[in-house]
Amino acid sequence: MRASAGTSVLTLVSHALCPYVQRAAITLIEKHAVFERRDIDLANKPDWFLAVSPLGKTPVLLVGGVAIFESAVICEYLDDTVPPRMHPGDPLARARHRAWIEFASATLNTIAGFYNARDAQTLEAKRWELRTRFGRLEAASPAAPFFAGAHFSLVDAAFAPVFRYFDVFDTIEDFGVFVDAPKVRVWRSALAVRASVRAAAPSDYPTRLEHFLRARGSELSRRMPLREPA
Repeated sequence: MRASAGTSVLTLVSHALCPYVQRAAITLIEKHAVFERRDIDLANKPDWFLAVSPLGKTPVLLVGGVAIFESAVICEYLDDTVPPRMHPGDPLARARHRAWIEFASATLNTIAGFYNARDAQTLEAKRWELRTRFGRLEAASPAAPFFAGAHFSLVDAAFAPVFRYFDVFDTIEDFGVFVDAPKVRVWRSALAVRASVRAAAPSDYPTRLEHFLRARGSELSRRMPLREPA
């Protein structure tokens, strides 16, 4: 495996379901960086975590004794310090990639609104917003198999956790959010089988996410099929 950033030990402070943690983990794995992963319970945040995370959120990357928070900043730091580079070399292309990473973060906010929707009307509004977002992404012409073609970039690391939600959402209903985005569907499939993407979430992620969704008390929760009795 490659050395970690500089000579410092890397520790990724994580939560099992956090999509932003997955983004950072994918980047670390793609770079073959040596790192430790330390999961915490966000419902019962330890004091040491609050001391290193001013926002009280995951992920946090501990680089020796220094804490870096916010996933976009973490990924940028890793791209500056651990080869190979995942951002394009051209400044304009790099700026475009950064813009679409922000779009991925905004899409995660819409997904949160979707699974927290309290009634059918709000759920439908969020479903339509997601369909519109993926239509806009389609218009950006993601190449095959990844956003920039054969090169796996930080944009791919940002969108893989977005698409992962739909592996569980699709077991509830066909919400049709990708109906206007055939190229995005191909991209989603390519990311799903990428080794780094698969390794970035725990093997029981679908079950954990299902439990999380059922506990929301939302419109989506009510639409989830009943479990078979044990």
